[in-house]
Amino acid sequence: MKRFVDPGAIVAAYVGIGMAMVIAVSFLLVIPIEPAYWLLAPLSGLLIGYYADARADRRSGPWSRVIVNGVFAALVTGLTLAILLLGVKALFFAADNGFRDPSLGGSLTCQTGAGCVYARYLAQDPTGLAKAGIGDVGAFTAFYWGQQASTAVTLVGVTLGGGFGGALAFGATRMTARSRREESGPAS
Repeated sequence: MKRFVDPGAIVAAYVGIGMAMVIAVSFLLVIPIEPAYWLLAPLSGLLIGYYADARADRRSGPWSRVIVNGVFAALVTGLTLAILLLGVKALFFAADNGFRDPSLGGSLTCQTGAGCVYARYLAQDPTGLAKAGIGDVGAFTAFYWGQQASTAVTLVGVTLGGGFGGALAFGATRMTARSRREESGPAS
């Protein structure tokens, strides 16, 4: 692996895993605000892409190595974000027992798991499901997991984009810092 990325970028990838876990626990489990998860994905990619090269102490060398370091760390971070998202969705999908607030009409009568998730979506938007051609639990389950897989791929993509941007930012600032050192001459 060290042949393709610097050891510091590998350490940064582990930091990205930890960062993804904190974001997932914070915004999917503790305070379930999925839009915050989406907002933090590209920002975490940007941060980890920059950090990968800073951790690798990449002051010189080819741009391609700078980009690969940042994109590698962002890929690991994005995959972790996507896996955690799918894991939390699977947990709630399997454990849904139809409970609803009494002000919403009380609990749904359904079979725990996919049946209750389908009943919940059906109670919320029956015409939307009908327009999509979804008329039973099996069709709904296939549709639901297709949407979740698409979401996970998009999440990895936006994190990778952020990582690419972070690597570019690092490369641009490293060049600026080096040119300033060269202009000022040797230290006295």
